[in-house]
Amino acid sequence: MFVVDNILISDDLLEASFECNPGACLGACCVQGDSGAPLEPAEKKQVEAVLSVVREKLRPEALDVIRSRGVWEKTSTGEFATTCVGTSECVFVRYDGPVARCSIQEAYNAGKTTFEKPISCHLYPIRVTDLGDFDALNYEKIEICKPGVTSGVKHNTFLSDYSEKPLVRKYGSDWYARFREACNKRRLVFLETRP
Repeated sequence: MFVVDNILISDDLLEASFECNPGACLGACCVQGDSGAPLEPAEKKQVEAVLSVVREKLRPEALDVIRSRGVWEKTSTGEFATTCVGTSECVFVRYDGPVARCSIQEAYNAGKTTFEKPISCHLYPIRVTDLGDFDALNYEKIEICKPGVTSGVKHNTFLSDYSEKPLVRKYGSDWYARFREACNKRRLVFLETRP
């Protein structure tokens, strides 16, 4: 672990190669897991507001869930998450052939909303743990993201570089510049100490 300001960062995140490849993983992170997309408290209102923008893209099953339970719920751990069709498919998913796509992200890309998507989705496979005075950033290594690792290796892309936009969104550009500098210095130390 290393620290940039009040953020603890796992060395796994520093060393990982990663570049999301939805064509290969089929958007599995949007449809697999223990719950919907984790939400920060302020994001509850944002997912409620964006519903009117994306409603026409959502599947009938998702609209049924939204009518009965809304677009977010409190999880068993007291956190907030988007509601799901079944046990893990986010209600904001739409399918492009076999690939699960985020209707919120697509609306953002089309200039229809200023909310890009929940920050937990944007950062994934980086997970943020709130430790009170500190946040901890960890790399969640899971089978469904292996195509992203393969793509990162192929294109020589570090997860820390690939995640620039969501990290800037979460912590600001000044923090990201310090983080990038710390990553580069730490990588040099690793290179020097390896046999």
